[in-house]
Amino acid sequence: MSNAAAPATEGPDRSDAPAHVAIIMDGNGRWAAARGLPRAEGHRRGVEALRRVVRASHELGIRYLTIFSFSSENWSRPASEIGDLFGLLRRFIRNDLTSLHRDGVKVRIIGEREGLESDICALLNEAEELTRDNTRLTLVVAFNYGSRQEIAKAAQKLAREVAEGKRDPNTIDAETLGAHLDAPDIPDPDLIIRTSGEQRLSNFLMWQAAYSELVFVPIHWPDFDKAALEGAIAEFARRERRFGGLVARTAS
Repeated sequence: MSNAAAPATEGPDRSDAPAHVAIIMDGNGRWAAARGLPRAEGHRRGVEALRRVVRASHELGIRYLTIFSFSSENWSRPASEIGDLFGLLRRFIRNDLTSLHRDGVKVRIIGEREGLESDICALLNEAEELTRDNTRLTLVVAFNYGSRQEIAKAAQKLAREVAEGKRDPNTIDAETLGAHLDAPDIPDPDLIIRTSGEQRLSNFLMWQAAYSELVFVPIHWPDFDKAALEGAIAEFARRERRFGGLVARTAS
């Protein structure tokens, strides 16, 4: 475990901010292609954007920030690109974990770890262990993650409990299944942002997104910054949320 400074514990009080923002960080490759650069450079600049957004999230009073780092479908990409992405993850944790801890950020990982390289698993475990008591901002990293796989895994857990005689099938409802997902203690996202203009969830938090507000922005992820995040939050604030009922509530 790293020897890091004591973490910060106090944060801003911004009641107008959504408590939980989730982001599909899309467009690294297209950002690089538009500039005649290798895709790896797009991913590297994407990490810089992530640093900016983590800082901005705290400044804007966001309590939970979830990022789609590596999907279970990303394994279909060329091996060289997967190697670049994993290399960036290694460098990000090794270089940024101390500062995240110092800034009071708690790191949580969701997704499948079985089959990952041992050093990647060790880094993910270290990040969670070092920051587990921090309270300023929770950074949820969806790594090797797919929402369908998460839901299927929760269903398998419940099926085993029934088969072992530990659960009556009639007790299984939406709340029960939700409690068997990867991070049941974290509230559902209020706002989901996707960059690069694509307008779909791509197997990201599909269960948790039932009543999330979706905001799609045309810029690629490496260009995303605090101003873009504030713009998405302003759009969120204009929405009326009904959660299936008739009475509208403003988002903020």
